[in-house]
Amino acid sequence: MHSLRRQVTRLLSTQPRPWFVDLEPALSVRQPPPHLVPKTLPPNLPEPIRQLYTRLGQSPLLEPSLLDVCQHVAPPPGPPLPRRAPQGRRRRGGTYCGEGIEVDQGGIWDWVVLAQVKDGTENRGSIEAVVRLVRKTLLTMDPPVLLPPNSKRRGYNGWAMIDAGNFVVHVLSQDARQKYFEHTNHW
Repeated sequence: MHSLRRQVTRLLSTQPRPWFVDLEPALSVRQPPPHLVPKTLPPNLPEPIRQLYTRLGQSPLLEPSLLDVCQHVAPPPGPPLPRRAPQGRRRRGGTYCGEGIEVDQGGIWDWVVLAQVKDGTENRGSIEAVVRLVRKTLLTMDPPVLLPPNSKRRGYNGWAMIDAGNFVVHVLSQDARQKYFEHTNHW
């Protein structure tokens, strides 16, 4: 009996291990799921936007994986207008306005912050609450970020925008993001 057991043990030890058996028990460190991994912010990000991003990341109303900050990218210019001579007695309606200086116009804002509320909460006041959070955060900074007067408009329809001077904050529902910001998936 013992000799049979030794033969079986020797036979099994000479056989290669099956592909599904690990040689050594691996100590694995659990990685957080991809949607909870913190995003790296651009190194040249202004401090008020950093503070706002940190504050918005703690909000229970926002989807943390869909909180984005990026530099504004101006859309490509459209085709030039066709030249048309002025018409009529007052010589109006022409499209040629003379020679000009080619200047890169850039955008209105230098930075764009996109914050998407959790799905299903947009009709329960989450967009308004995030707008209040953004305004409070920006106005209580030292020095405060100057904001235009608060709009008393209540119907946000899935999208609110806060103009903060050199950056803008968009608070969106999932539907509004898919409709108006579908090209921003590569941020």
